[in-house]
Amino acid sequence: MSLLENLLPEWQLEPIFDAAIPRVKDFKGKPLLILFFYLGCPGCKGRAIPFANKLVYEGLNINIIGIHTRFEGKTYTDDALQSAKDEFYIRFPFYRDSAPALTFNTYEAGGTPHWVLVDKNGIVVQSIFGSDPNNALLRIDLKIKELLNN
Repeated sequence: MSLLENLLPEWQLEPIFDAAIPRVKDFKGKPLLILFFYLGCPGCKGRAIPFANKLVYEGLNINIIGIHTRFEGKTYTDDALQSAKDEFYIRFPFYRDSAPALTFNTYEAGGTPHWVLVDKNGIVVQSIFGSDPNNALLRIDLKIKELLNN
């Protein structure tokens, strides 16, 4: 079964910064953009995280969260994630994926960065891998604008 056009399944996340883990239902009523990222991913650090930060700064009527996932590569400590939060000016809340890529696999992510866009009713309207400004990021940006204008 494809994730698209279905209700977003509940995620399995772990806190990094002693913050409570939100539930999927906490975000209904407003679109939600989820960014799966990994600190070992150059596209995540160079394009995806800055793009998500830009959306936060634009003050759009959309929720944005990040999920640090590890489907391969080394494990990052909470201290390393805190350092990355500071270094890359991450301005959206983010959490650690469980076991080590449980939500990543449940959401059928294709790698990192991977984006999942959910409408205000909790329905997945876009799931896309990548950080190419002329492909994935442009498509995400256009779909967000479409959701916010309807």
